[in-house]
Amino acid sequence: MPALDPIGHVTSPLTDRHAAPKQGSEGSPEAWIELRPEFRDAARDLRVGSAILVLTWLDRAARDVQLVHPRDKEHAELRGVFSTRSPDRPNPIGIHRVTILEVDDGLRFKVRDLEAIDGTPIVDIKPVLDRDRER
Repeated sequence: MPALDPIGHVTSPLTDRHAAPKQGSEGSPEAWIELRPEFRDAARDLRVGSAILVLTWLDRAARDVQLVHPRDKEHAELRGVFSTRSPDRPNPIGIHRVTILEVDDGLRFKVRDLEAIDGTPIVDIKPVLDRDRER
């Protein structure tokens, strides 16, 4: 299987994964998605106000975890990681629904609701599809 090749990284005031919100809508600060220059054409249609899905590689996650207490609440019953949003999992891929607030130079995108910590590698960006329009 080919290795993942990050397309960019997150620049965020969040630096401690344990202090970061569990979900972006739970108080995450504005952050930047910064893409590598060779992906300028791929990002050319991203606009202010667009909702996108940012897929990240949670590079500081534990990869040997299969059971977790949801939301780190020790009193909660253990659950398999595939039924949770825990960053600790065999392949720590994060998925973040964010809204673009600002575009800078076609390679930097200020977003809201991104709970990823500073330096997190970005592996892909996808549009949020409107199911009503697809019918």
